[in-house]
Amino acid sequence: MNRLKVGDVTISSIIERDGPWRVAETMFPSAPPGAAHALLREMDPRTYEAATNKMVITYQSFVIRTPHHVILVDTCTGEDKGYPAPMDFPKQPWLDGLAAEGLTVDDVDYVFCTHLHIDHCGWNTVLRDGRWVPTFPRAKYIFHKTEYAFWEAAAKQGPVGNHKPDVFLMNCLPIMEAGQAVLVDDDFSPDDCITIIPTPGHSPCHCCVNISSKGERAVITGDLMHHQLQVNQPSWSTIFCADPEAATQSRLKIFETTANTPAMLLPVHFPSPTAGRLKHTADGYRWIFVD
Repeated sequence: MNRLKVGDVTISSIIERDGPWRVAETMFPSAPPGAAHALLREMDPRTYEAATNKMVITYQSFVIRTPHHVILVDTCTGEDKGYPAPMDFPKQPWLDGLAAEGLTVDDVDYVFCTHLHIDHCGWNTVLRDGRWVPTFPRAKYIFHKTEYAFWEAAAKQGPVGNHKPDVFLMNCLPIMEAGQAVLVDDDFSPDDCITIIPTPGHSPCHCCVNISSKGERAVITGDLMHHQLQVNQPSWSTIFCADPEAATQSRLKIFETTANTPAMLLPVHFPSPTAGRLKHTADGYRWIFVD
């Protein structure tokens, strides 16, 4: 992703992996047979590899630099977690990307997870001498208290759908034990440029990150949408969504407030150039990449 300017704020990304990843028909169970394939052929070619019939899915973190803080949003899958294929892809690209941003782990002031799924909190911790410890020793880690409480309880009960308790135990609990976790409400703001927008559905309290400076706006949307298909078809929630109907309503809430405005949206899983704007048309919504 190209470095973006939003008033006095800059936004860049650190990519862990990208490329063809999933077949749309297995990702969106409510899509009518053949509908996703037909739409994909009409979309930006950067979002779909026809030879494999797979959507292009990127795993990335966002670096927000405000006049006051360095904030890291979503931390991908991390290393040494022991995840099976296909989540066992190389993790060195993420470390190289952090260095390419001119950052070390000591430079991050805040880490914010839009939600606590496996691919959004992995670099929260690293393995040191057999223990999981915070990757960013100076940072405060921001978790929405409802999201954290859900996964804390779930970790004591066993797997929840596709989600296993090890994710919380490796990536979140050690942050709390280290005293670096901050559990927040809907109105939390770590910086005068940054607020959060609760968008539940994909997870119990998935949140977007709103960035506003000097009259300009961008929204990091986490997993509000995984692919451009969900712009054209907002009702298509994924197999990973806890509450598909709530996820749809959250998408529409963000779409309605950003379409036909200069606001940029930054979905974590959209391929480069990642950022885009929404256009509201007679047929619904359309995505326009910001190249």
